[in-house]
Amino acid sequence: MSVLYNCINRNSTPRTERRASLITIDYKSRVPIYDQISAGIIRLRSVGVLSGGDKLPSVRSMALSLGINPNTVQKAYSTLEAQGVIYSVSGKGSFVSEDMAAANAILASAKHDFLGAVSNAKSVGLKREDLEEIINKVYKGGEEND
Repeated sequence: MSVLYNCINRNSTPRTERRASLITIDYKSRVPIYDQISAGIIRLRSVGVLSGGDKLPSVRSMALSLGINPNTVQKAYSTLEAQGVIYSVSGKGSFVSEDMAAANAILASAKHDFLGAVSNAKSVGLKREDLEEIINKVYKGGEEND
């Protein structure tokens, strides 16, 4: 599927950065690259960019387009397959699962984890404004290091 070839990384050239970014790799992030790829594919599935049955790029072509090691892409694909988000057909490639339940379960788990983190932060005295500032930093592409 050609839509995933619009991938960029945060260390790319300015010309490349002007392209639409569907999966963004941030090498400065603490999040492992394979998790960034997995999260990107789940996000694309959740918002409807990817549909059930869509073919994903091969491991090799995804790695080339992102400028990363194929083993990293393979780990992301294996993780997604274990979670039921994608499936592989021998000799044909990897495809997005028709069942949205797996992607929705992952999103629900993320919401649950976030709720727990917010509850913990509140219990130790972090103010709502502080949490909103952290959320805004994350959505603007920065990371909270405090």
